[in-house]
Amino acid sequence: MQTLTLFFDGNCPLCATEIALLQRRNRQGLLSFVDIARTPEALPCEVSCAIALATMHGRLADGQMLSGVSVFAEAYQRADLPVLAWLLSRPLLQPLLNFAYRGFARHRVRLARVLDPFLPTLNRHPHPHQGEHS
Repeated sequence: MQTLTLFFDGNCPLCATEIALLQRRNRQGLLSFVDIARTPEALPCEVSCAIALATMHGRLADGQMLSGVSVFAEAYQRADLPVLAWLLSRPLLQPLLNFAYRGFARHRVRLARVLDPFLPTLNRHPHPHQGEHS
């Protein structure tokens, strides 16, 4: 299985919580993480910072770019979350999931404010190598 690099917004509390979960579950080392809020120059040349901040992007080791829900399906597979990976990869669900994700991504800052009291609970188990980004 190829390594997947995730390009995420480290300034987004919801994004940071999701990435912390994936970092904790990255036991096979199949995921790497790039915080584009800290290192926008690390983005592949075909993805602008504005586009990357608007939706999740990932790059497989062979250079193939992914965006939206397909990134999460691939990430969850590598993080040993097969049920979530299977669910997010169902072709019949893709249109609905991508539509819902676009709405989520557009309003994630407002959602983060609403969910802020719960985020410390969701992220209560810090990654042993927190702060490391490949």
